Amino acid sequence: MVRPALLLFLSFVSTASAELLDTLVFGNGKSEAAHQLSADLSETKTGGLGETSRQLLAGGEQPWLGGVMKFSIRVNPEQQNYFTVRLWGDDVNHNQLTFHVEGKQVGYRHLGDIEALDIGTDAPAYPGRFYYRTCPLPLGLTKGKDHIACEIRATGPIWGYGKNFEEYQKAMTRPTRGLYRAYTHTEGCFIPPGDEKQGVNPGNAPVRQSPGPEVIEQAKERVNDEIERTIREPKKPCNQMQTLFLAKARHTPWTIAADKPQTIEKIVTSLDSLYRGYVADPRLAQAEPSTYNPDWFGLGPAGQVIDLLKEELKPFLDQEIDDGMGRQIRRRDGFRDMLVACRDWHRENRRQYTNQSMINDLYGIYLANRGIAVLDPAKALPEAQALRYLYESIGIKPWLGSEKDGKPLKPLGDSFYQLTKEGLTKELGFVGNYGEVLDWAAQIYEATRPSPNKPGDAKIKEQIAKIAKARSYFRYPMLDQEGNRAMVQETIVGWRDVHFPGDVTYDQRPSWDGSPFEVAAATLDAHLVGYAQQMLADNQFFAAVEDAVKSPGFRTTFGLLGIPERYEAIKAEPPSSHRLPMSWDQPDFVFADEEDGVIAVKNGKEILYASLYWRARHAVNFLGRVHLITPEFDRIATVRLDTEFTPSGMEYTRPDWTNFGFANGGHRYPAEYKSAHAGEKLPIAQIPEGVAFKAGQENVHAGRGDFYQLRYGSYLIAMNMSADKSFQLKAPRHAGKIRNLATGKPVAPAAEAAVGPRSTIVLYLEANSPAEPKAK
Repeated sequence: MVRPALLLFLSFVSTASAELLDTLVFGNGKSEAAHQLSADLSETKTGGLGETSRQLLAGGEQPWLGGVMKFSIRVNPEQQNYFTVRLWGDDVNHNQLTFHVEGKQVGYRHLGDIEALDIGTDAPAYPGRFYYRTCPLPLGLTKGKDHIACEIRATGPIWGYGKNFEEYQKAMTRPTRGLYRAYTHTEGCFIPPGDEKQGVNPGNAPVRQSPGPEVIEQAKERVNDEIERTIREPKKPCNQMQTLFLAKARHTPWTIAADKPQTIEKIVTSLDSLYRGYVADPRLAQAEPSTYNPDWFGLGPAGQVIDLLKEELKPFLDQEIDDGMGRQIRRRDGFRDMLVACRDWHRENRRQYTNQSMINDLYGIYLANRGIAVLDPAKALPEAQALRYLYESIGIKPWLGSEKDGKPLKPLGDSFYQLTKEGLTKELGFVGNYGEVLDWAAQIYEATRPSPNKPGDAKIKEQIAKIAKARSYFRYPMLDQEGNRAMVQETIVGWRDVHFPGDVTYDQRPSWDGSPFEVAAATLDAHLVGYAQQMLADNQFFAAVEDAVKSPGFRTTFGLLGIPERYEAIKAEPPSSHRLPMSWDQPDFVFADEEDGVIAVKNGKEILYASLYWRARHAVNFLGRVHLITPEFDRIATVRLDTEFTPSGMEYTRPDWTNFGFANGGHRYPAEYKSAHAGEKLPIAQIPEGVAFKAGQENVHAGRGDFYQLRYGSYLIAMNMSADKSFQLKAPRHAGKIRNLATGKPVAPAAEAAVGPRSTIVLYLEANSPAEPKAK
């Protein structure tokens, strides 16, 4: 085990040495003059709670560039320094703000372990209150200095999936959000000065008054309109996803597809067309362009159509058709050939990340095989063998990767699970919004039903309920955009999340393909039913349906198909006493998932989320991510922490990237954008024997520590992520009371405790008096 020298800087410092170093009040002439502030394309304004702020304006030399402000600010020449900005929680703005020290950019624009100063918000982040964003400053920029030259630069929004710079970096068309204050300090947990104005906790927020059940009828109307348009010309084929939509609608009693013979005629015509397309281009078995991610789906949706309608299609399967190349072939044989090609290619080209693995294995392998079983049982994998792929993708069995000659290649060894034992996804650590795979997990369960009204696989049903309950800890109380009572997803501590604040979510995140009650209705688990009933009590379910009804596109229409029946299923359930754990009327708790390195803590009127294993894709980075929610203000921070790990002897040198924190840095910005982190050397943790790896590659093991300690304000977290080691935690010498939050028991100052494999201790250091700072 190694504790690198860097950790000397991360040790718990005394209160005296962790003082607030400097404060810059934007829009205040005296404060700005004292910090030598100058600004181009900028204006001041009075904003939240009557406080002054400064905005940066559009109009730079390039359409995506905006204003720049420059200033000097005090730092500590020896210790780790942090920079924090104060932002107003009602502002909604998608522009980005980057922070530069001595001409170098601190952090990354997209999914870096240190984020840009502000990456924008999709809704009010903390209505009526301020929130604070904190980032660590590289030691090399502050060592030996008592002041640093800083810049804050404004640029337009970004789109993470842009294929070139122009698609990725959007024009700046409006001013940035207001910047209220900037601070430097030497503790990771920023404590606002007591004389700062703070907002008021809204308390008993109102319940949304509309919409109501009428939106269910609107959803039905939209679905039936789509069916009517699709089957209007039975001889004209539709694409593969439209064909699956019709097949599922055929089994949905309230739709017009259920009793129209044109539905089957249209489906047969479309399957014939799909087969002829495959004959003309066999690569369609690998990637069929009408699907949402072509090489994940292949021709699997057609396999599901054939399985769902096996009785209705039986009269057509032994008829001969023209294959488009002048050859006659039975439908049964032609459809079988294309589905076998799809299944076998996807067995050899499986995906690693959880949602991709689920989609590939569900459609590309399992549903293709279900279709083969209808057409030619001798060519189908036995059901138990086909289920193995689903069990691997949903975390019931170890994920063994792609196959060659029928044998798994095991790129991550033979003990890697796609989900943790607690039920969270791993990409590589905790994933918030992007990791909400419940829509795909529910589809996996539904696919295993022998027929639409029969139960699906019992193990998968149990697993999806477990996944949903693990996710329940990551919904917290918030106001929706209209100021009504709601629960939203936690996304701040997620590895692949840029969506903040999270969507209004109870059981399940609304999505194109899924609906809020999908898993709850499939499992009827008492906890999940209770969460669904909580959503109904808050009148947020109908709002989610209304949003979907208003959202354009066929994919959304397809997602509406299952909503009415799921709503009726939940409505028919007896009242459940279960409510989401973070609801204010629920008891305090500590939830920890050591495989993902994440915790969720409810402590009175405080909610703490933290990823101790944080975006360490290439090497151990000694960084953690924290989101601390209090009634008066909100804090978001990337902080230094103490990490013990088993060294590999290899190092990773940070490249000069300022955009992506991965994937070769993403699209390049002009040469004047230089990274403040370039050249930093980070140790690589031990890679298990048999796992192929080279320094610089993204790997689940490369940045993974064994034991983490994070002190954030009054919280001390010790997490053992190892499977077979034990570590000691020593409580700090503290004048006030120390409480173990999991047990509620007092802890003596300087007391030691063993932290066993895959376990976590969270201590809370109560203030000795109202004047005592909650600082490390």
